[in-house]
Amino acid sequence: MKKYIDLIEENLSSFDFGSKPKEIYEPIRYILSLGGKRLRPVLTLLSYQLFDKDFHKAVFPAIGIEVFHNFTLLHDDIMDNAPMRRGKQTVHEKWNDNVAILSGDVMLVKAYDLMLYADKEKIHKVISKFNRCAAEVCQGQQYDMNFESRHSVSETEYLEMIRLKTAVLLGFALELGAILGGADENTCSKLYAFGINIGLGFQLKDDLLDVYADSAKFGKQVGGDIIANKKTFLLIKALELASEAQKEQLNFWLEKKDFDAKDKVQAVVSLYDQLNIKSLTEQKMNEFFDNGLAILRDLPVTKEKKQPLRQLTLQLIDREK
Repeated sequence: MKKYIDLIEENLSSFDFGSKPKEIYEPIRYILSLGGKRLRPVLTLLSYQLFDKDFHKAVFPAIGIEVFHNFTLLHDDIMDNAPMRRGKQTVHEKWNDNVAILSGDVMLVKAYDLMLYADKEKIHKVISKFNRCAAEVCQGQQYDMNFESRHSVSETEYLEMIRLKTAVLLGFALELGAILGGADENTCSKLYAFGINIGLGFQLKDDLLDVYADSAKFGKQVGGDIIANKKTFLLIKALELASEAQKEQLNFWLEKKDFDAKDKVQAVVSLYDQLNIKSLTEQKMNEFFDNGLAILRDLPVTKEKKQPLRQLTLQLIDREK
């Protein structure tokens, strides 16, 4: 994986996004310098190498996905009024909302520029698929915001929201690599489905880590979703399964405006433990990862070529941050 990540970092840092006015371009370089897993462009390169050894041809479209992903984070941070991103000030805090909006808009434009590095005969398909994905990510973000003001959200609704907000971009990252590598339509569709399943598992793992991670390894506050009353899979499942007495306790903490964060997290986690929520979340998460691995097994490519993708999936299942 290191060779892919190093190549992505090198090209991200050297790509000419622009320079003037500096208020637009400095925030772009800033947010991209904050790091991250670079999971999406790595998936594109891994998918590409299933069909063609010269994965360098896919580097610019791959980093286009990373630029798009960071554009969504930049705008999400404004909507969430988030003060920190990866341990550093968010762009709208470091500069202001207007700068963050414009910088994000330019990042979206630059993501399209990077997609245009695809082979000429593949550009129409790449842009068409990218447009579908980009619109769905926005739909997912809107559903997520809608859920903030709703008293209840069903498991089905939540899974559809995270499919749109998180999973479709992982699916497109894999589909993009396959398209660029010359795979047929059926194989591209299978890699997209593989990405959707690992994307759903990835987000459920995030929900789980926010509550049950080792704080020393997690890198951010454990229990943040509980403090913010975020409607995660864990909370939705707890409200569904709780007895009347347990639901009363949960609603007490959900409605309480003035509270000690540590007390709230401890009380809600205690209720989750009573309801076996951790195990139920792991079960649902593993269901999606297992589905993804089954799709990968059936992919008409040699086992040796598929091994890096399989290994990455196993790392996502076992990650601690």
